[in-house]
Amino acid sequence: MTELEPRVDMSAPPRRMLWFGVTVLSAAVVGLISLIPSSLAFQQLNPMRVTLIAVEHVHVTSEKPFDQVTKAFLDQLGHEPESNKALAVGLDAEQLRAKLKAAEGPSGFMLFTTYDHGALLRLAGQKRRAVQYVVGNPLFALEMTQHEIRDSLYAPLRVLIYEDAKGKTRVEYDKPSSLFGQFGNEKSTEVARMLDRKLEALVSTSIQ
Repeated sequence: MTELEPRVDMSAPPRRMLWFGVTVLSAAVVGLISLIPSSLAFQQLNPMRVTLIAVEHVHVTSEKPFDQVTKAFLDQLGHEPESNKALAVGLDAEQLRAKLKAAEGPSGFMLFTTYDHGALLRLAGQKRRAVQYVVGNPLFALEMTQHEIRDSLYAPLRVLIYEDAKGKTRVEYDKPSSLFGQFGNEKSTEVARMLDRKLEALVSTSIQ
């Protein structure tokens, strides 16, 4: 006696499998769609905007010893007066401008502060000579910030003087016009180009 095999109608789709397939596909589509608005919402709510800029970095090597370069550098700088206190005690604009002008060094810049990174490296067991100088002039800053307040981000300027591994003195800084120029204000950028020239003269005199 021959055992009969169950007959399956291949023309009719299996309902359970079809329903399962539709359910899985539907869930995947819904999940994908649900991600799109949340991603867009994140982009709309995220306050951070990132802009890529090109910065011109200047580096100079000098045969002069570190101490001679730093001394020549400092000799060209004035020292910032207590301008905030001057404002607080009621100096008028012309008096304050005259006070700041008198504080300029031969280079037109003043020294605001220094950071001795070489001393800090002693904590890592390294012996290096490296000092960052924060230099600028409030009157130069004013010429820019009155046209573009975001220039305040880069004023005053920073110059690094250090000894490299071979004992040579190196001076490095970012070119002001490439920092301030990113904001696209021509009046401000014109002042920044003047800073390029003054900073180059300051460094050139220091290393000669």
